Amino acid sequence: MKLSRRQLLAASSVAGASLALPGVASAAPNLVRPDRAALPSGVASADVTPNSAVVWSRSDRPGRLVVQLTSHGRFDKAICLRGPKTDAAEDFTARLPLRGLRPGQRYDYRIGFEDENGRIGQTLDGSFGTPGRNRPVSFVFTGDTAGQGYGINPDLGGMVAYKAMHDTRPDFFLHSGDNIYADGPIQAELKVADGTVWRNVVTEEVAKVAETLAEYRGRYKYNLLDGNVRSLYADVPLIAQWDDHETLNNWYPGEILTDDRYTERRVDVLAARAKKAFLEYLPMEHAAGRDRIYRKVSYGPLLDVFCLDMRTYRGANPVPSTAGPVAMLGAEQAAWLVREVAASRATWKVIASDMPLGLLVPDGNLIEAVANGLPGAPGGREHEIAWVLSQFKKRKVRNAIWLTADVHYCAAHHYDPSRAAFTDFDSFWEIVAGPINAGTFGPNALDSTFGPEVVFSKAADFANQSPAGGNQFFGHTSIDPRTGVFTVSLRNLFGKVLWTKDITPA
Repeated sequence: MKLSRRQLLAASSVAGASLALPGVASAAPNLVRPDRAALPSGVASADVTPNSAVVWSRSDRPGRLVVQLTSHGRFDKAICLRGPKTDAAEDFTARLPLRGLRPGQRYDYRIGFEDENGRIGQTLDGSFGTPGRNRPVSFVFTGDTAGQGYGINPDLGGMVAYKAMHDTRPDFFLHSGDNIYADGPIQAELKVADGTVWRNVVTEEVAKVAETLAEYRGRYKYNLLDGNVRSLYADVPLIAQWDDHETLNNWYPGEILTDDRYTERRVDVLAARAKKAFLEYLPMEHAAGRDRIYRKVSYGPLLDVFCLDMRTYRGANPVPSTAGPVAMLGAEQAAWLVREVAASRATWKVIASDMPLGLLVPDGNLIEAVANGLPGAPGGREHEIAWVLSQFKKRKVRNAIWLTADVHYCAAHHYDPSRAAFTDFDSFWEIVAGPINAGTFGPNALDSTFGPEVVFSKAADFANQSPAGGNQFFGHTSIDPRTGVFTVSLRNLFGKVLWTKDITPA
């Protein structure tokens, strides 16, 4: 055994875990019995670091999470942990943090739920690897799943872009927001502008906009009906962040809806329900015991990932001409980002931003993202980003790269003060990916305030193109441990490389 029973017990006891009852380790995978717990949504791991991880699953009835963990593939010699109990209050989901792991190890886990008599039901297997020194790092990133009414199409083979990402054998998967489209009903058939018909698997919970907690939960359960998604999650650790569609389009705190599709018009009420479902279904390591979505995930000496939350702390969407500051990150999160990035000793600092910096994203006559579309000095939400960028320069941050999604096409942008109206920053790259199973659009207009240049762009052939057109996009990154070179590529539905760039570390 490469891992310590004592270490894992001590660490996992934080989440209420203890040694499993005798006989649990002998439970066979894929066991399904009507009188015992089944696992209808598969298994997943998340937020893996050199010494920790989180594992997750969902039962179909009350029970206690049971995890068997091994570093050599032999479950007859696995360490067995009994995790937290779950019931309808958590929609029968449960997660277990694991600590005391060894860097550079491949771990296999088997998850099941036991009933009050200690009988375990169906079990499913998953795996993850912890980062180690002198090892390459690779990951995929994208956003925008099941949007514009494009759900699980059996004719296409389901959400096949997830298989394309899986086929790259990444170390982890960064989902940069819009994991679901709670505001987009999914119908059995959808007519596309090119004359084709898109067919969907449908469930009752996705037939209307999500308002109730059950309807928000139903969106995540829907995505997990897809075998491509479940296979990726079982084999590739997840780093998840959220954006607007986990609640509804372009929302901000305090907003009151005028959309007649909603009976609950208070966005704060809807966002609280949406966040609960998000945290139930997308496992993550909660910062300092709080349900805080922005966080740092340390992936060894080559990489730290800083996940932003550009939704929870923002001010109301402003008009473009707003000159004064408008919150996007909020003061606490912006200070956290500067402090943590400046303190990072990893070669590369990935800023996982759920919205782009330099692309104009309108909300009717208002501004939804950072850029206001006006040349000249920063205005509105640009003030906060200008402060972050200037602080990075002041604190001599090197090798920060921004990864984002949201706009439903892919692009590579290079920002440089020599082209900018605001010049107090060091040059950097922003890579845009997505959608991964949604309508494709673009390109968006570029704002000149921070001096971006479009180095590459691939958009839809026509607005709201279906995934069947092949214009679904994800990014792939690999980091060479010898040279530190950050190789990033943008790929389509089939995994074809459309653009690639080697970025040498400073």
